[in-house]
Amino acid sequence: MKLYVRRGLVAPGIVALATLIAWAVGDTGWALAVLALGAVAVVGFHLYHLERLSEWASGPLDGPVPVGHGSWAPTFGAIYRQVRTRAAYQRDLRHLIARFQQVAEAIPDGIVVLDRNNRIEWANPRAVAQLGLDLAHDTGAPIVNLVREPEFLRYLGSGDYGNPIVVASGRDAPITLLLQLVPFSLDKKMLMSRDVTQLEAVARMRRDFIANVSHELKTPLTVISGFVETMQDMELDERQRTRFLQLMLEQAKNMQRLVADLLTLSSLESEHNIVTDERFAIVPLMLQVSNEAKALSKGQHELSLAIGDAATVLGSREELASAFGNVVSNAIRYTPAHGRIAIAWRVDSDGTGVFSVADSGIGIAAEHVPRLTERFYRVDRSRSRATGGTGLGLAIVKHVLLRHQAELEIDSEIGRGSTFAVRLPARRVERAPPMGDSVQGLPAADASLVTSSGEQRRTNS
Repeated sequence: MKLYVRRGLVAPGIVALATLIAWAVGDTGWALAVLALGAVAVVGFHLYHLERLSEWASGPLDGPVPVGHGSWAPTFGAIYRQVRTRAAYQRDLRHLIARFQQVAEAIPDGIVVLDRNNRIEWANPRAVAQLGLDLAHDTGAPIVNLVREPEFLRYLGSGDYGNPIVVASGRDAPITLLLQLVPFSLDKKMLMSRDVTQLEAVARMRRDFIANVSHELKTPLTVISGFVETMQDMELDERQRTRFLQLMLEQAKNMQRLVADLLTLSSLESEHNIVTDERFAIVPLMLQVSNEAKALSKGQHELSLAIGDAATVLGSREELASAFGNVVSNAIRYTPAHGRIAIAWRVDSDGTGVFSVADSGIGIAAEHVPRLTERFYRVDRSRSRATGGTGLGLAIVKHVLLRHQAELEIDSEIGRGSTFAVRLPARRVERAPPMGDSVQGLPAADASLVTSSGEQRRTNS
């Protein structure tokens, strides 16, 4: 027999015993009176505990369980144990939810929890930033009110969530998001978002790169194949034959330059190609760059070289020579005949080394400046081809400077020219002692071209 049953029989047993004693020592009236009083007491006892149980059941879930007496003690004890078990379960569940939220907040992707009607229940900070949510106002709002892209609406309604979709975010700073819905219960879904703006930009650059390379190679190949067919089908005199061969040679050289620049870029981008640092004097390099500029200009421009401070530089001399040369050749190609080009080197007060090229050329509109270092980006394609550039020069400059932790600054104005400045970090530049009879290892004849005070040396091509 259960404990609460045994305890429940105690009070009725006592009443029955008292009734029998009253009947034995008295008369029937006393027995009935004792029985009535005992019954009232037992019923009142049970009604009292039922009232307390009813009050507790209709109160708050976390309200204290009342204390039971007599036959009610085991019942209230059992309820207390169940409540304590439930509280522990709820506490563990809260800890689990908190840990889930902590993990979700640490995930680099955005996560939005949706109910069966695709209304927002919760979102981690990354999703809030990517989708422009405000949980204080958007909780409970349909996700379609915030992500209005037609592609997402079709995806949400299709019920096929096996593959993600790519959409553009409609925020002030446009980004590209990869979205995927993941059902995780009968009536819940997770909307996962990932910022793929950079990946999409790289993919677009790769597509553009392939298209540009194909286009750049197509023109010289078409010219060469056309001349070959002409020479095969027609009798040409020596003058025509020489002219055709010269044009074919020029186109072949254009392709060689393009392939050489592509190989240079590939080498610079390779993670296995580590910069080989060496210390070298900057003055001989500046003279080399100046001489190459004169050769490229062919006397069509006024060139000047100003070396403000002799210094030694830590880095790859070959790569920096290529970068400096590309900046100078770019200035020469886009500066009309008789224009001015000023090449300069100095060491600023903070120790940074600055190589600059200022020209009086055609200038560059402000909207084009941020894209100048992209591969094959040209402000004017027809003019670029006329100057003989491959469209990769400034891209090479960009990657060389990245490898040397340097920066490229561009200041330009349409019709007034441009200034390109390369800033080498101070840790890669060491100012040389005052110049004497020789400058950084130059013979005396060459050293005399640079004054000890660092004044400008002008050379007219």
